Amino acid sequence: MNKRILVVDDEKDIRRVVQISLENFAGWKAVLAESGEEGLLKVKTNKPIDAILLDVSMPEMDGFQVFDCLRSNVATQSIPVILLTAKVLPSDRQRFAKMGVAGVITKPFDPMSVWKQVAEILGW
Repeated sequence: MNKRILVVDDEKDIRRVVQISLENFAGWKAVLAESGEEGLLKVKTNKPIDAILLDVSMPEMDGFQVFDCLRSNVATQSIPVILLTAKVLPSDRQRFAKMGVAGVITKPFDPMSVWKQVAEILGW
């Protein structure tokens, strides 16, 4: 089955690298958004979305705010979210788990295997 992954990151190069990994290696479809606001719009207009890769540090609306919006909406609350972040402390991992985040991928990541990390986290 062809999975659709929404990639929300304010860095164009990160979006592109993740898109290439997901599409070329896993055969999934990447839907790209450069801001939290755009991500929330795209999750509504690109159905179905099977998972979301969400950058934590973004201007205006950060990943936590986007995550809260996703969880407060019945239509999006069950979509698994994987956080993309450069800074992860052990206490952060516990906090993320309590929030209901599916997993965390730390930056920098290996562009050749980021799709494998996504598949492993989601059990695909």
